[in-house]
Amino acid sequence: MLQLINNLPPHVAGLHAFANVAEIEYKDALLPLIDNLLKKSKRINFVLVLETDIVNFASGIWCGNLKIGLKYFFKWNKIAIVTDQKMVLGYSDLFKYLVPGKFRNFRIDQIDQAIRWVSAK
Repeated sequence: MLQLINNLPPHVAGLHAFANVAEIEYKDALLPLIDNLLKKSKRINFVLVLETDIVNFASGIWCGNLKIGLKYFFKWNKIAIVTDQKMVLGYSDLFKYLVPGKFRNFRIDQIDQAIRWVSAK
């Protein structure tokens, strides 16, 4: 299940994942969110909070992330991944070599710090 993170600055978008997340649900939430953000801002600042086990994520989501990353290739500014899952952190580290922008990983107990970092201009 995905939920928008509310109360973020207008130049930041965020999703909170918990329970089971289907690939179509992720794409249906993420693409409009990014498109709306780009109407207000020239760059993408994004925070993803994963409070679900990676096995609850559909297998195609990570490949879809790469496609989305390439679709908006020059638009990425900052991406914060918030999770306690080491496997996710290792995988998300790959993105910093494939897509321009700044990436940072945060633990769940650092969510406020992650939002401050991704929100800073």
